[in-house]
Amino acid sequence: QVQLVESGGGLVQTGGSLRLSCAASGLTFRINAVGWFRQAPGKDREFVADIGWDLRTPNYADSVKGRFTISRDNAKNTVFLQMNSLKPEDTAVYYCAAARVRRITTQVHYWGQGTQVTVSS
Repeated sequence: QVQLVESGGGLVQTGGSLRLSCAASGLTFRINAVGWFRQAPGKDREFVADIGWDLRTPNYADSVKGRFTISRDNAKNTVFLQMNSLKPEDTAVYYCAAARVRRITTQVHYWGQGTQVTVSS
């Protein structure tokens, strides 16, 4: 199995920044892609960003392009989501997700527990 543990959420003002981390452990050789989804209250879970485990070109939702950056530390099996210029509409629970296929938008095999991000206006 694969375990994903997120950290780094919190409360920030509009225009501020946060960096989320997702540490993977266990059978990480099974992972082909890793990234983030988010879910705001009363809304469906939506894709944010992903990156190949072999550091293929990252992918972003249009709503976060130019503001969020996904990266990975190979040595630590950790994925980061740097979030800049945050807006109140970015408020959500952010979930780390990993897949055995090329994109987490195709299928998610492993989920983290989620971390709350709140952006105040």
